[in-house]
Amino acid sequence: MDRFNGSARLMIVSDLDSTMVDHDDLDNLSLLRFNALWEAYYRHDSLLVFSTGRSPTSYKKLRTRKPLLTPDITIMSVGTEITYGESMVPDTAWTQYLNQKWSRDIVTQETAKFPELTPQSEKDQRPHKVSFFVEKAKAWEIINVLPKRLEERGVDVKIIYSSGIALDILPQGAGKGQALAYLLKNFKVDGKVPMHTLVCGDSGNDAELYSVPEVYGVMVSNAQEELLQWYTQNAKNNPNIIHATERCAAGIIQAIGKFFLGPNVSPRDIRDFQKCKVDTFSPSHEVVKYYLFYERWRRAEVEKSEQYVQNLKLVFCPLGIYVHPSGGEQPFHQCIDSMAKLYGDKQGHRFRVWVDRISSAQIGSDIWLVKFHKWELSGNELQCYVTTVLMNLKAELPDGFSWVHMHQTWLDDSRARDQTVWCF
Repeated sequence: MDRFNGSARLMIVSDLDSTMVDHDDLDNLSLLRFNALWEAYYRHDSLLVFSTGRSPTSYKKLRTRKPLLTPDITIMSVGTEITYGESMVPDTAWTQYLNQKWSRDIVTQETAKFPELTPQSEKDQRPHKVSFFVEKAKAWEIINVLPKRLEERGVDVKIIYSSGIALDILPQGAGKGQALAYLLKNFKVDGKVPMHTLVCGDSGNDAELYSVPEVYGVMVSNAQEELLQWYTQNAKNNPNIIHATERCAAGIIQAIGKFFLGPNVSPRDIRDFQKCKVDTFSPSHEVVKYYLFYERWRRAEVEKSEQYVQNLKLVFCPLGIYVHPSGGEQPFHQCIDSMAKLYGDKQGHRFRVWVDRISSAQIGSDIWLVKFHKWELSGNELQCYVTTVLMNLKAELPDGFSWVHMHQTWLDDSRARDQTVWCF
């Protein structure tokens, strides 16, 4: 939370399933478009928050299957768990707050009296969330009766029904909206309230997010009827909440543009960077742009042109060195020659590249230290390279930055099977 001083320029708070993640988009293009936009233009001064109904176990499993960025804050289990950073440090103050007028044992005892409730899997049960499946017609009967019974036993609950089948019982003070309000309250205490907050969702358990004061909101085009009905009844006249015409992450990008919250053209939507110049140059944009070109070169989605190779050699310092994760070293220009020979080797194959956690620091008058995780998916093999780059700011170059040195290491157990390819 201390990545930068002052307030975040933008804080995006997004649900995951069917909002940030489109399970019908097998190539994850919508999500990859958002990733490129965020890392190029927002990561350095903005906050990304995932707010999901998934448990920590389920959330971590999703991260192994989808190209999700690393969020600054993760809200899980329908707003009952808040963690910070990549290491997911839990917010114990939030946990203590939720303990008020809550007893999981009493909730379990009372819900056992309703045979129509089918418990969800054990991994989806959490200390402050008791979850069931139930048909819609039966759900409303239970919602009208159960809270009163629990109140008589000293337990104050909130029941959230979503997706036409999932029923979650939480402490009264929990929920996605309350978790966000809690975060904003803490930011206010620290004098760091984000300049703008955009909330994004698709189902009933996201409705609370739109009730938080002074936020912008987007319901993605594939939003479920229960959320659209809530919108009609509660927020139809609120100009700061829209129903996007685009699905999932594409709808989030659409909302960024609709509300003028910042750049809304993803680098993935730019086919030729030489013809389409951007207003803002930064090390982050340079990194995103290079790896998009690298992906397109190997997928044969750009022209096989010697001019592209020569342009790369202008950007990468002739004396620059690449340190491979194996420990070996090779001059940049030799690596570029190796990459040139791989044109189209991934054409027609499942091959995507994205970057995560870009950070940069100016360590000299014209020298930048840039760190990031480079992810590469080839078929079913996923590798991550922890990457450190030195860049030199040079006004005579088209985009201003020259790559001077690069060092990569493997992340955990993502070591590549083929270590003979020297492409950074």
